[in-house]
Amino acid sequence: MPLIPRYFDLLRLFLETRGRAVTRREILETVWSDVVVTDGALSQAVRSLRRVLDDDPRSPRFLRTLSRHGYLFIFEEVVELTGLEPTPAAVHAQRADTPPGAPGADPRESALAVLLAAEPTAGKNSDDDADRGRDAAERLHMLGTAEALRLLDDRPGRERALAYLRDTRWDVPGSGPVPLLGAPGGLAALRLLAGMRLRLAARHAATRVAGAAAGGAAAGAIAGLAGGLVLLAAPGPKPPATVPVALALIAACVGGIGAWGVGAGLTLAEVVSRSWRGTSLVLCGGLGGGLVGALSHLAGRWTLEGLFGHDLSPVGGGYEGMLLGAAAGFGYALATPRPAGGGLATPRGRARVAAALSTGALCTAAAILIAASGGNLGGTSLDFMARSFQGSHIGITPVAHLLGEEAVGPRTRAVLGAYEGLMFGAGLAWGMTRRPKRA
Repeated sequence: MPLIPRYFDLLRLFLETRGRAVTRREILETVWSDVVVTDGALSQAVRSLRRVLDDDPRSPRFLRTLSRHGYLFIFEEVVELTGLEPTPAAVHAQRADTPPGAPGADPRESALAVLLAAEPTAGKNSDDDADRGRDAAERLHMLGTAEALRLLDDRPGRERALAYLRDTRWDVPGSGPVPLLGAPGGLAALRLLAGMRLRLAARHAATRVAGAAAGGAAAGAIAGLAGGLVLLAAPGPKPPATVPVALALIAACVGGIGAWGVGAGLTLAEVVSRSWRGTSLVLCGGLGGGLVGALSHLAGRWTLEGLFGHDLSPVGGGYEGMLLGAAAGFGYALATPRPAGGGLATPRGRARVAAALSTGALCTAAAILIAASGGNLGGTSLDFMARSFQGSHIGITPVAHLLGEEAVGPRTRAVLGAYEGLMFGAGLAWGMTRRPKRA
């Protein structure tokens, strides 16, 4: 019986833990340890195992569902053998008069029947329909993508089937290409595919983007606090002792908002575009950062100009956000290759540290480029705002003195930019790759 590697890993886990209840959280952290997937992926995998085992969930012989907890493998007659060669899988002969799913039916026709009836649209029971459609598409890939496309021909529902086949080709090792452009019904399938992936992006957006924002805010708070302490320790007039706290709060807000925009763009790219993942991460990261930067710049500028009459146009905005977002997408793409089994990349341990460092390094390079081209990030923007208000206690001239410059010059701008870029990129990637807690 065809079974994709991820489902085989799940079956092996059930066998190894037989007689013990296994929580959904334990399953997801064991079988899907390298990616983040929805709970529907687990439900789909369990349905596939039950189909292979000919198990009825209402009267189970193998897998028992434990409501709001997980699953229990209850079959007791398990014998473990070692040193045996795998036997070839039996292939049922095709019989035209055999109903799909019945003994002797062609497994391709059985999967096609399910796939052509699946609805990749929102509505009642849409999640169950989508899971069944994905499962059937994965089976067809395992049985041969080219043959599945040939059998599909011009049957009613071809567009829906093509959308599922295209979406799942990345989840089954060895699956063939599923071209849409130029194929009959390809444009309609492309539209359905976009809708499927956008709905999946919406599912992940809450936790994924919130994690990115939290990571950016935390990194900003640390950077702001450290910067304030440097100002207190620098020679010259001392600012108030509350400056480090104030800078930490400001930097946390700026970092959180910026990381939210870039994280949203990266999440969208990772879900929607699986063919050109790296390019999409760079483009969508830049788009998300640029939009949030531009909107934040306009909101702050209009507010301060309206209240205080100061021209704050040099303060950083869309240009800086776009470059940082694109650099973050590039660094994240380099450190997190597209997962072989679907889902969103969630590296753990050293791989997660490497992702944070890679993203931070690329953002550092982008920040130095921004400083060299006359753009302004947090530190130089804040310095410009401080000089616009009489009596301000905040300025980065003492930092310039520490770096051997009489006033804020290229060296100071480059050093501050590199520091801010490193903290922003590392915090963004660290927060975005946090695995959500599950009950």
